[in-house]
Amino acid sequence: MSWRDLYCGELRTDHIGKRVTVAGWVDTRRDHGGLVFVDLRDHTGKLQLVVNPERAPEAQLAAHEIRNEFVVQAEGEVVARAPEAANPNLPTGEVEVQVDVLRILSRSTPLPFQLDEEHVDETLRLRYRWLDMRRERMQGNFRLAHTVIAAIRRAMDELDFVDVWTPSMTRGTPEGARDFLVPVRLQPGRFFALAQSPQLFKQLCMVGGIDRYYQIATCWRDEDLRADRQFEFRQLDLEMAFVEREEVLDVMETAVVAAFESVGRTAPSRPFPRLTYGEAMAKYGSDKPDLRFGMEIQEATELTRDSEFGVFRSAPTVRSIVAPKAFSRAELARLEELAKEWGAKGLAYLVRDESGEVRSPIAKFLSERELAAFAAEPGSTVLFVADEEPMVARVLGLLRLHLGRELELIDARRDVFHWVIDFPLFGHDDETGRWTFLHHPFTAPAAGHEAWDEADPAHVRGQHYDLIWNGWELGSGSIRIHDVEVQERVFRTMGLSDEEAHSKFGFLLEALAMGAPPHGGFAMGIERFVALMAGEPDIRQVIAFPKVSSGSDPLTGAPTAMPDEVLRELGVEALQPESSRSR
Repeated sequence: MSWRDLYCGELRTDHIGKRVTVAGWVDTRRDHGGLVFVDLRDHTGKLQLVVNPERAPEAQLAAHEIRNEFVVQAEGEVVARAPEAANPNLPTGEVEVQVDVLRILSRSTPLPFQLDEEHVDETLRLRYRWLDMRRERMQGNFRLAHTVIAAIRRAMDELDFVDVWTPSMTRGTPEGARDFLVPVRLQPGRFFALAQSPQLFKQLCMVGGIDRYYQIATCWRDEDLRADRQFEFRQLDLEMAFVEREEVLDVMETAVVAAFESVGRTAPSRPFPRLTYGEAMAKYGSDKPDLRFGMEIQEATELTRDSEFGVFRSAPTVRSIVAPKAFSRAELARLEELAKEWGAKGLAYLVRDESGEVRSPIAKFLSERELAAFAAEPGSTVLFVADEEPMVARVLGLLRLHLGRELELIDARRDVFHWVIDFPLFGHDDETGRWTFLHHPFTAPAAGHEAWDEADPAHVRGQHYDLIWNGWELGSGSIRIHDVEVQERVFRTMGLSDEEAHSKFGFLLEALAMGAPPHGGFAMGIERFVALMAGEPDIRQVIAFPKVSSGSDPLTGAPTAMPDEVLRELGVEALQPESSRSR
C-alpha cells in the first residue's frame, strides 16, 4: 500500500483534477451538518479535506469518528476552492480534496494540551514531547538545525577536514566542569568519565598526522542547567595542524557564513571584527559584549585622582556610562539597588535635564574641569561606579546590558559577530589560592610570553579566542601547546607536581614529546548557535528531548534509583542525602 503520493503542504492549483492519496494528523475537524471539513497536517503544512455524504457516505461515517491528532489517510480529487472560501494564509489555500475514501490509521486518546494552546507549562510539554514536536514551531527548529549542520559539514568537507569519531568514555581531566562518571562492571570501583569535550583526543589526532580534524561531537558536563546549558550537548569541534590563529578564525567564519546562507539569511560580513580581552572589559565590562548598541564605558580614574569627591579620589578605578535618558530619583534608586545586588558599594550620577541643567548630589564636589569632562547631551544621565577594577567592569557591564534592554537601544534586526582575543592565560582562584587556567590548561602562551614567573603569572597572555554573536559566546578555541616543556610549566603553575601531572596527563605529555606539530582549534556549541538562528530564548527549544533545570527528564522520569544488587555488581554504594539521614 502506498500511504501517500503527496505531502499535505505540496498541493497547489496545478494539481486540480488529479486524484491523490494523502496522510497525516487531524489538525481540526468541523462538522457543518452535512459536509465535514478536516484540516490534515504533516510536517510540510496543512490541507483541507471535504467529506460530502452524497459523494462518499462511508467516508462521512469515518469522518464523524475522528478527533484531533487521529492519524488518517484520504483518497480523492483535488478541486479548486470557491474564491470566497480560499485561504490566502496557507500555501494550499486555493485547493481542497473532495474525499472518496477516508481511513483511520491510528486513534488518539484525549490530549493533555492542544497543539495551538498558549502558556502550556514547559514540563508538561516535555512530558509529552512527542506531541509537542508536532507543532510547527518545533518542526521548524529541528529542520533548521538539520539544514545548518548539513551546511557546516559541507563547508568542512570543502576545506579538506576529516570527520574522526572520538570516544565518549575517557579519563577525567580538569576542563572547567564536573565530570559524569560511568562505573565499570569488569573493574568494580573504577570509573570512566564522560568526555566534557574531545579536546585531548583531537590534539592527539594532530600528533597522529590527521592534519585537519572535525566532528559534530556530543559532550557531557555536570553543571547547573540554564537557558544555554544542558548536561549533554553537541559542538562543532575542529583542530588544524601547522596553523596560526587567523587561519582557525577564517575556517570558523566560513562555517558560520555557510550556515547563514543555507537558511536564506544575510550572512555577516567577513572578516568579523576583533576585540582584545582588555578592550572588551574596559569598554563593555564583559568578555562577551553585545555590540548591537553603543553606550561604551568611559575611563575616569586619572581625571578624578585629585577630586574633592572622596569616593572618586580614593577608589582604585572610576568609570562611567552615559544613558540617553534623564532618570528620575525613583529610577536612579532602582538602578542603585541593582548595582548593589551586583556587588557595587553604590552608584553615583549626574543627570542633565532637557534644559541642560545638572542634577546630582555629588556635583558640588566636582571641579569645573571634571564637570566639563563628564558633560553629556541634554536628556541624559552619567552613571559612575568606583571600586576595584574587576568590580567596576562587572557592574557597569551588567548595567549597560540592563539599560540597553530597558531603553530599547538594542537593534534586534542586526546580527553582530566578533572575536575576543588575547585573553590572560591564567586566573587566580581566590577559593584555593592557586593559579588556574582561564580557558583550559592546553592553551599556548602568546609569542613573547613563553617564560614566566610560575608564582605570579598574572601578566601572561594566551592564544585563546572566543566567538561572540549578539552578546552570546558561541564557542572558544586556542592555539595549543605543542612543546612538552611548556605544557609541564603550565601544570606546575597550576600547582600540580610533576607526579600529579604525569598521573593525569601522562599520555598527552608522551605524545607531545614524540613530534607534535604546532596546532590549534575551536569548538562551537551547536544548540546555542541554532537557538540564536531560530530566535529561541533557550536551547531546550532546539533539542528533541532536553532536561529541565532540576536535571530531570520529564519524558522518561530519569534519573532513577538503581537496585542494590546492580550497584554491588558495579562496586558502588548509594548514600542517602544528608537531609534524609537527619530525619
